Parts: sequence; structure tokens; C-alpha cells
Amino acid sequence: MKFHQSKAELFIPDGIDETAALSRITHLGIGAHQDDLEFMAFHGIIECFHNDNEWFGGVTCTNGAGSDRVGAYGCYSDEQMQSVRRQEQNISARIGRFGIMAQLDYPSSVVKDPNDAELRDDLIALLRATRPRVVYTHNPADKHETHIGVMVAAIEAMRALPPEQRPEVVHGCEVWRNLDWMCDSEKVAHDVGSHDHLAAALTGVFDSQIAGGKRYDLAVLGRRRANATFFESHAIDRAEGIAFAMDLTPLVRDDSLDIADYVDGFILRFRENVLTKLQKRLGR
Repeated sequence: MKFHQSKAELFIPDGIDETAALSRITHLGIGAHQDDLEFMAFHGIIECFHNDNEWFGGVTCTNGAGSDRVGAYGCYSDEQMQSVRRQEQNISARIGRFGIMAQLDYPSSVVKDPNDAELRDDLIALLRATRPRVVYTHNPADKHETHIGVMVAAIEAMRALPPEQRPEVVHGCEVWRNLDWMCDSEKVAHDVGSHDHLAAALTGVFDSQIAGGKRYDLAVLGRRRANATFFESHAIDRAEGIAFAMDLTPLVRDDSLDIADYVDGFILRFRENVLTKLQKRLGR
């Protein structure tokens, strides 16, 4: 694989031939930062973890240069921090038994630039080489602008493929904004319970972030547990942990759909749901 950024790399944890490694991928996670995949695409990781016929592939789009750093990492330069984060991501790929781990090494400024097509083109190349059945990426209502940039590039890349080469399923996942606000009937509920030990191992690898003052490892597991408990008010928990996602498959099936209009539909239906219940109680 040839990528646009000179320091981009394709890591194959079990060391098999590159073509074989790429072609075996069935589930592909496309995330912005090192550790995003472990938070948002854990469903895909565990789907493939004990299955020799299905393989998870990871794509991290940015270089990690903008990471917060305190304590042991407080004096690290951007170059040193990028190296640490790259190593952490590759260790996680080994633990999670990823089929591939691509780190594309883009600055966030490029990812957020609507006029720069290089990330999209790198993703097109990866999608052509892997032909995944399922893709996990960020959701369009995420509050992190770099996440939005990655999601848009991913959708554009999938739309650039012939229809028969596009993924069957595309999910926009929770990271920097959860999706419990969506109408229940529209939530994609990923059962990620009973794997807390693996989740802890994967998220715990990212010491540079945890030591930096953000307990992502605890927060993500807490969110999944909360989703499971608060999903249905009149039923017992269906799972020990749930990660919500937004179904983005229609955006890849129909190129005429506008991404902004699509997510606005979810927001409008949520608004209608809230107001209908409130107005009913107010007798209006």
C-alpha cells in the first residue's frame, strides 16, 4: 500500500503477506485518533476476535501530535508523542488480533479541510484492497470536528466505489457525543457486554492518554453499562453493555442523500418525540 503521508504505515500483527492480510478483512474501523477504534468499533473487534473466518481491520487517520500531555509525558515533543501513540495503537492491534492496522499520519488540520482529498483517496485505496462487509466510523452528530472530517472522508470514499464493492453495513458510532438521544427505534444497539476484560486490556494500552488526565478507559465502560440499563425503561437489561450507533448505510447506498440533511432527520424526529410526549401531558 502506498499512502500520501510519508510516515504512514500498514502494520500486520501476525506478519502474513500484505495482500492476504488486506483481502481477509471483513470488518473495518475508520477512526480519527489512536484509541478511537477501541472505543467506537469494539463490536467489530469482538465479532472477529474468536472467528478465523472474520477479521477486523483498523484505520487511524491522524498522527496524534495534538494530544494533551502531563506527568510522565509532560515534556514530550510532538514527534515523541506521535511515536508513543503509534506504538500504543499497534500494541492494541496485537492484543485485539486485528488483521491489519493502518496509521495514515494526517495532521488534524488536513482532515478538517474540505478541499483536501488526500485522506479520502487513501481510504479509497484501503477499501478497494479490503472490501469489508461492515464499516464502523464516527457518527455525523459527534462534537469533535476531526471526527466529523474522518466520517465525511469515509463516506465519500465509499461512495467513490462501484455499488457492488461498497460495504453492506456502515455504522456511525459513539465517541465525543453519545447517541442515547436518538429515538429508540432508530438506534443500532451493539451488544458489547461480557467482554469487559478485553475492553479493559485494549483501552488500558493507551497510557499516554490515561496518564494525561482523561480516564477514557473507565468512561467508555461506564457509558456502555449505562446504555444497557437505560435503553428500555420497562424491560430488564438485554445485555451487560451496549454501544449505540447510527445507521449510515443509506448514505452509502444512495449518493444523492446529503449527509447534513440525513443527520438532521434524526434530530427532527427526536425533537418531535420529546414535544409529542410533553404536549400530551400538557393537554395540548
